[in-house]
Amino acid sequence: MKYPFNKPFLTGKEKDYIIQAVETGKISGDGKFTKLCHEFFEERYGFKKAMLTTSCTDALEMSAILLDFKPGEEVIIPSFTFVSTANAFAIRGIKIVFADSESAGPNIDVSKIEELITPATKAIAIVHYAGIACDMEPLMKLTEKHGLHLIEDAAHSIDSFHKNKPLGTFGSLSAFSFHETKNVISGEGGMLVLNNPGLVNRAEIIREKGTNRSAFFRGEVDKYNWVDIGSSFLPSDIIAAFLYAQLENLDMIQKRRISIWEQYYESLNGLAGDGFFTLPVIPEYAMNNGHMFYMICRSLTERQELIEYLKKNDILPTFHYQSLHKSPYFKDKHDGRELPNSDLFSERLLRLPLYYELSDDGVSFISSKIKEFFYARK
Repeated sequence: MKYPFNKPFLTGKEKDYIIQAVETGKISGDGKFTKLCHEFFEERYGFKKAMLTTSCTDALEMSAILLDFKPGEEVIIPSFTFVSTANAFAIRGIKIVFADSESAGPNIDVSKIEELITPATKAIAIVHYAGIACDMEPLMKLTEKHGLHLIEDAAHSIDSFHKNKPLGTFGSLSAFSFHETKNVISGEGGMLVLNNPGLVNRAEIIREKGTNRSAFFRGEVDKYNWVDIGSSFLPSDIIAAFLYAQLENLDMIQKRRISIWEQYYESLNGLAGDGFFTLPVIPEYAMNNGHMFYMICRSLTERQELIEYLKKNDILPTFHYQSLHKSPYFKDKHDGRELPNSDLFSERLLRLPLYYELSDDGVSFISSKIKEFFYARK
């Protein structure tokens, strides 16, 4: 495909930093570049504690362990999300209660959460879809009122904000992704952000296979032992070296991605106004971080026809999540509620190619082919 959905961007320093990491003689976890990445996030965004992980999935799994759910306790999660958001809790036997999306966009409908809260509810896990912030003010009031933990699945949300407050700073725990489809990447990779200082020491232990190895290397204990449950959640310093090269160029990457997003919006907004499809809505409290550009088609059939038309023109768009409450694994566990907005986005949302090296001419060409498709239907 001339215009793939995604193309990983290299800044030019990744190989140099990987060589530097190798030459330090320490390429396992928590080396020089891991520390540099942690410092970057803590200083730029005010995260209380950042910990690189091997994936956003692992950061979410650490969150489920850290909150120490008891048998029968529940977590509320949007149905329109990647399986990792739910699977992190399912593998620990935690009951999942799925919530619907807003009608205006895929984020969780905060106004419908309170009716799902029971005495067994312990946490709410939200997803800032496409890097667009959820409605945080009523959500924070709700968690405070009911004494619930908040987990932010911020996989899409690097360098995005809610009223000038960075996403990832609201929850007790937040999880980020550096998968190759994200704004800044390390191939595979993620990060757990801890905004509750009381969770930091245990997080270190869980991340190091349930041992107090980190404390040992700081000289705080004379030997390290198995002191809790955990797994191997920390990445090699080689992965961190790749990521750090990306972080040094974050502003440049963001500027280009946002420019592409805005070109799509300007080019397609007229057709959207004519009712052929719907474009993303950015609420006044949120911002666009250039993670994803999507459109909502009028039907599943029309979406599929558009996909095929664009493929014939060397363009690869792609749909996104399927409602988890209807998934083969969960459908028999769901309580039977209809979640119509989640289903709508599953059937109609289409993501367009968006990557750093997509040229202005490329955006114009893709937009022109979308216009051709719909003009033929006028």
